[in-house]
Amino acid sequence: MKLTTEQIDQLYRFTRQHYVEWYDLQTELVDHLANAIEEQWQENPTLSFDQALQNEFKKFGVFGFMDVVEGKQRFLQKKYNQIVWSIVKTFFTLPKIMGTIGATGLLFLLLKASQYNGNWVLLFYGLLVLFAFYGMISNRLKRKKQIQNQEKRWLFEDILHQHGSFAGAIVLPLNIFLQLFNRAEHYLDNTYLLGFTSFSLVLITILMYVIFFEIPSQSKKHLLQIYPEYSLANF
Repeated sequence: MKLTTEQIDQLYRFTRQHYVEWYDLQTELVDHLANAIEEQWQENPTLSFDQALQNEFKKFGVFGFMDVVEGKQRFLQKKYNQIVWSIVKTFFTLPKIMGTIGATGLLFLLLKASQYNGNWVLLFYGLLVLFAFYGMISNRLKRKKQIQNQEKRWLFEDILHQHGSFAGAIVLPLNIFLQLFNRAEHYLDNTYLLGFTSFSLVLITILMYVIFFEIPSQSKKHLLQIYPEYSLANF
């Protein structure tokens, strides 16, 4: 026995009812459930569709599909991080490394010429933080709109546009810089520390550029690598 189109649609509804929001993950689970139900029918043809579905769903344990979703999220988050770092590393190879060194040197001289006033760094870093949170908020609004319009959502696409939760992470170094520049006259006279600060800010800027510009511009390419069917659904 084979599942009908109506029963396949019912499996999609079943996964959505159990908090699987993403079409790609729903499809993986529907394929698994469909194969398992058909195997049960081979052994017991009198078994109803609902009984076979519940038998298979029980195998996922008390948390249902949650473990599957979390495992897939971890895998794709790791994939996302690999993509980000692969792009960041290009800024430390010729010819981009010359621009990275030049930007670090220019920022170093700017800070040195500011007569130990840390406001330059705080202003620059504060703008990065604001920009990061603006990106996170705008993407949350986009996600909310997708839900309201009942559009197909793809797990890796959501991860790509979450910016790896990077915006929240950069608040911690900001607090460190605030403490440092409260005692600027003691710390900014240290050439090594000033060089490290300059390089750190340039590195953060590169990360922000990759996350907010490079990744979105290449998102379709990466999505097609993960989901070939993405082209059929979106083009």
